Amino acid sequence: MEQTRVHFLVSIRVLSLILATSPAASDMTDSIEKLWGNTQVFYDSSGHQIMSLTLDRWTTSAFRSKSQYQFGRFDIDIKLVPKDSAGTATTIYMLTEGQWQTHDEIDLEFLGNTTGEPYTLHTNIYARGKGGREKQYRLWFDPTEDFNTYSIIWNPQMILILVNGIPIRQMKNQKRNDIPFPLYQPMRLYASIWNADDWATQGGRIKTDWSQAPFTAYFRNFSANACVPYKRAWICGQSSGDSSWFNQELDEEGKQKLKHVSDKYKIYDYCTDSRRFPNGYPPECGSE
Repeated sequence: MEQTRVHFLVSIRVLSLILATSPAASDMTDSIEKLWGNTQVFYDSSGHQIMSLTLDRWTTSAFRSKSQYQFGRFDIDIKLVPKDSAGTATTIYMLTEGQWQTHDEIDLEFLGNTTGEPYTLHTNIYARGKGGREKQYRLWFDPTEDFNTYSIIWNPQMILILVNGIPIRQMKNQKRNDIPFPLYQPMRLYASIWNADDWATQGGRIKTDWSQAPFTAYFRNFSANACVPYKRAWICGQSSGDSSWFNQELDEEGKQKLKHVSDKYKIYDYCTDSRRFPNGYPPECGSE
């Protein structure tokens, strides 16, 4: 059944090609809607539309994509909260709608730190309600000085997370019932900023310094080259955009870059946490 559904999606893609892209030159508000809190929209001196999310003692803020997607490549530029951001979490994530017990989710959470200390990029992937797949990385640059591009490629073969075009994490579809993979449920992209000082910075030892508030992160150039809803089907493809993401897998150069990031910048991997899994690691470990 699983292979049949994937074949069905591929067949639709071949037969019916529709542009499903929010190009980088377009405004964020063409494809993004505000949700709550202090979410602002403005233009910089070069004409880029920017959305900001602000956290203070009383409110968080968030936005989301107007459309749901079933597979795609998603890119967004982010400039994170500078200086003393300890306790804050700035997030982008893909999330399904419907029952929480069977939800799918792809998380990128940027965990703040005290002035001069590096951000942690915390990642997690849920499939059919099963999560607990945390991996954490130290970024090799200051993500508060300028905008950097964060990407998610989600196709029937894999999920790939990239930073400035460099792959940092891959989860393959093992096509096994005991290793669920996000395959059948559409997702929206969300972004938010919130207070996570119970765990975000040094395991919760460093709390949010509200005298430094408000905390603001900036977003621009959201692009979604993706499968979109069309009547009762999903149309996957392009008319002038690049649809190579649909069948994309890592080549040898990509695998080497992924290994380099893993060796040098990964600081936590659930697949090597023997205290957490004293009786053996989850079945996907060692095959990603």
